[in-house]
Amino acid sequence: MFDMANAYGYAGAEARAISAIDIALWDIAGQVAGQPIYNMLGGACRDRIRTYNTTGQYGDNKDMEMAIVDAGTLAKSLLDDGITAMKWAFTDQFADINRGAHISNEDMRLLIKPVEDIRAAVGDQIEVANDGHGRWNLNSAIKIGKAMDHLDMMWQEELIQPTNVDSHLRLAEEIEAPVCVSERLIGKYQWREYLKAGAAEVVMPDLIWTGGITETKKICTMAEVEQRPVAPHDMTGPVNVFACVHISMNAPNVFLMETCRAFYGKGGWYAKVLEVDIKVEDGYLLAPQGPGLGTRLRKDVFDRSDLTVEVTDEPGDHYHWGGHESPVFEVVGERGDRRVQYRDTWTGADPDMVSNAKKR
Repeated sequence: MFDMANAYGYAGAEARAISAIDIALWDIAGQVAGQPIYNMLGGACRDRIRTYNTTGQYGDNKDMEMAIVDAGTLAKSLLDDGITAMKWAFTDQFADINRGAHISNEDMRLLIKPVEDIRAAVGDQIEVANDGHGRWNLNSAIKIGKAMDHLDMMWQEELIQPTNVDSHLRLAEEIEAPVCVSERLIGKYQWREYLKAGAAEVVMPDLIWTGGITETKKICTMAEVEQRPVAPHDMTGPVNVFACVHISMNAPNVFLMETCRAFYGKGGWYAKVLEVDIKVEDGYLLAPQGPGLGTRLRKDVFDRSDLTVEVTDEPGDHYHWGGHESPVFEVVGERGDRRVQYRDTWTGADPDMVSNAKKR
C-alpha cells in the first residue's frame, strides 16, 4: 500500500487511508485468530496503561471550559476520578492575537494563570501538559516554555510546527520541560529524522495518521532504540483509542495514553456507537479482552430515528482551531487591562467534537 501511494507523495490523505485499512486488517486477523491485537503483535507487557485526560467536552461535561475558567476545580475533579495527569491547549487564545508571532509579558501572566491555579489547588498531585498546536514561532515558544518551567510541566507539545528538526533541538536546549513531537509527523521516515537528532523527547504518533498499527509499532521500536518514551495521540475517536490501547499493551516504552473522559465517561458518546466501550479504572486504561480491536459498532448505530447523515462534497467554513483560532476564548482589553473571556460566538458545542449546542 505504501509503495502504491508513495508514487504520488505519501504523507497526506494517502497515509490516513492506509492507516484505516491497516487497522481493519489487524482487527480481522485478530477476530479470525480469536486473539486481541496485542497478542498478535507479540504479546502484552502489561494489562493496563496510565491515562491522562485531555479536556475536551461533550454534552453536560464542561472540562474544556473549566481548564481555563476554573482549572483548580477541574484538577480536583480529575483526581477524584483517579486521573493524575491532564493536558490542554492553554496557549491557543493567545496565538490567535498575531498568529503566534509574539506574546507580551502581560499576556504571559494570563496564559500561565490556569496552571498556577492547578498548582495552588492540588500541588504536584497532578501532572500537566500543554499543547501548543504548532502555532508559535521559535522565539515565542522559548519564551512560553521558560515562563511555564517553574510549574513543572509534564511536556510542551507542538509549540512550533514539526517542520524543522534544528528548531526543535534549540527549543529542547532552552526549556526544562520535555519537548513532545506529535501527530503531524507521518510514517517512520519523518519520525526517523526527529528521533535520530534527539529532537523528540516525548514521542506522540497519531495511529490513524501515521500508517496504522503496523507503522506505529515500528515507530515505537525506533523510539525504544533512542530510549525515548511514547504517549500515543488520541482525541480522534473510539477506533483510534482502541487501536492505541493494543499498542500501549505491547510496546514497553509506552508510558501514558491519551483519553477524554467526556467521551467515554457517564453521558459520553462512545457508548452510543460501540458494543464495548473502553474501560478506565483508577486512572488506568485497561487492556481490551475481546478478539481483534475488542469492540465493534453497535448493530443499531444506523437504525435510529435521530440519525443524521452528512455528506462532505464542498469546502466547509470551519477551520481546525489548531491552525486557525480557538472557538471558545479570546484575549481582550487594552494594555494594563487584559483579560480572557468567552467568544460571543461560543455556543457550548466545540465544532471539532460531537455535541449538542447548549447555551452557557
